[in-house]
Amino acid sequence: MRALLVLTLTGCLAASGAAFGGTSSTKSESKASTTIAKAKSSQRVQGTVAAGSARIQSKRKVRGERAPLRPSEGQLAGLSHSGDPLKLKSHVALVVDQDTNEVLFEKNTHAVLPIASITKLMTALVTVEAGLSLDEELKVTPDELVRSGIRSRLRPGVTMSRGTALHLALMSSENRAAQLLGRTYPGGLDNFVEAMNAKAQMLGMSESLFVDPTGLSADNRSSANDLVKLVKAAYEHEVIREYSVSSELALPVGKRSVRYGNTNRLTANPDWEIGLQKTGYISAAGRCLVMQAVIEGKRVVMVLLDSVGKYSRIADAQRIRDWLETSGALNRPPARSAESSASDAARPI
Repeated sequence: MRALLVLTLTGCLAASGAAFGGTSSTKSESKASTTIAKAKSSQRVQGTVAAGSARIQSKRKVRGERAPLRPSEGQLAGLSHSGDPLKLKSHVALVVDQDTNEVLFEKNTHAVLPIASITKLMTALVTVEAGLSLDEELKVTPDELVRSGIRSRLRPGVTMSRGTALHLALMSSENRAAQLLGRTYPGGLDNFVEAMNAKAQMLGMSESLFVDPTGLSADNRSSANDLVKLVKAAYEHEVIREYSVSSELALPVGKRSVRYGNTNRLTANPDWEIGLQKTGYISAAGRCLVMQAVIEGKRVVMVLLDSVGKYSRIADAQRIRDWLETSGALNRPPARSAESSASDAARPI
């Protein structure tokens, strides 16, 4: 009996010791884990998140997310603060009766701004008046790759007539076609740019400067008053009128045919009677448009510069036309001419 009691007491003490030892071990391990965690936390760079505790965010852009556009020179000059009765999105607007030179509508006509691809209208005028053969075959070279990032389907090696290059420059605002016209001018590109500025002076475009045939440089500048003169001079040439309002052109390139369209969708609108047009855009210039059109039986020249929004210049042109048709402005006695408007010194900005 005594032996049995000793064995029982021994077993209980052993079990108690085992239990106590296990609890001590668990507490020690827990304490050690806490110490290690604190050490890791203290070693982590401030501001970081522990591994596994941060949500992984998708790098995919949110639909509609767009990088902010750079402001145009007109916006930087504060022209957006000047309103007008028609609430136009264009910071500069001038509408003139082509035959009487009467000013029908004007807004910030004093401003001298970048004109983007409106420049190509002068490129066309110089090319046509030089009397160069429009049938002469020209070849696109790396010299036409004037700026990286500018999309064009005219690769080096493509050949076309000078007339086709002129057509593409006016209708589709094709930059390499315009550069090709300048490079193949007698004496080369420098002589061509010199001829552009000489023609501007002949037309009395005293507030204008041209530095290249494409308009890609923001240094190609003019005022609305000067551009009315350019449109009227270009309108005298049938080939410029025809090519500028043409709807499409198919150009054979190797074994395929590349189709080009007009950058001004109003040319396809049967409600409009447009005799000449040219669009333009670079960030410094905003959206630009010049047109000759017949409205209510009157020939008018319309200049819209530095418009905000992809389709705003088209909407502004329609708004001006609607106003001319309903306001009676086309039938009022002449108030003043574009010459008197131009006599106010243009303010370069």
